[in-house]
Amino acid sequence: MSKKHPIISVTGSSGAGTTTVKSTFDQIFRREGVSTVSIEGDAFHRFDRSDMKAELEARKAAGEETFSHFSYDANELGKLEEVFRTYGETGQGTTRHYVHDEEEAERYGAPPGTFTDWAPFDDGSDLLFYEGLHGAVVNDEVDLAALADLKIGVVPVVNLEWIQKIHRDKDKRGYTTEAVTDTILRRMHAYVHCICPQFSETDINFQRVPVVDTSNPFIARWIPTPDESLVVIRFKDPRGIDFPYLMSMIADSWMTRANSLVIPGGKMDLAMQLIFTPMILRLVHESKRT
Repeated sequence: MSKKHPIISVTGSSGAGTTTVKSTFDQIFRREGVSTVSIEGDAFHRFDRSDMKAELEARKAAGEETFSHFSYDANELGKLEEVFRTYGETGQGTTRHYVHDEEEAERYGAPPGTFTDWAPFDDGSDLLFYEGLHGAVVNDEVDLAALADLKIGVVPVVNLEWIQKIHRDKDKRGYTTEAVTDTILRRMHAYVHCICPQFSETDINFQRVPVVDTSNPFIARWIPTPDESLVVIRFKDPRGIDFPYLMSMIADSWMTRANSLVIPGGKMDLAMQLIFTPMILRLVHESKRT
């Protein structure tokens, strides 16, 4: 952690909705005049698309069926830890972009499935914002959770997560349902061992729970809407959280445990605005006093 150069880390698996959460944070940053550097977890993949395909084939030939982007060794977690540490100490660092599709290829000037060059952060940022798969990893080699000042988990129930991933990968990336299903199955081991443990390290978790039938996510024709969902918000340390205020501001919300608030799904953006705005302002205020 660094009071001088704070770091916010948003963590969730593919299809969890971390990109939507990032949009809410961007709104807060713009409204409050907070200057940020944003980095993407995909930038720290170890392999580009073609090299990952070759690596998957090699591992499969060797009898390893569970290697995926979720796996620790498919990512440059040491490099990510170095970026977190360097930013916390100096406010400096480097990042790059992984180019997913033709639209991003036009934006970044690199072919889909490749990385841009590493480039330094802009000077004068108030905080670093990370969004990706591994922002709160603690293992024998790295401790990213210790370096982030505010850690948020985005964890929809798993059937909903799969529905969101299937629809996103089919609509935006041109994959078939069968191809996405194969990816989900291959990632399950790493999901259990690499992704889930992070949500015990996060300060606040947002878990969207659909209230419509999602029994078979592989044939679901639509993603459940926010109004067809509830969101469970869990605070690791509820001290200092003004639950009566939040419930008065968020209609039809209620507490289920001393550290848990349930809200209508359509109020998730509002809840994030109410919860995170004072936290962000506090981090920035403390950094300017240091």
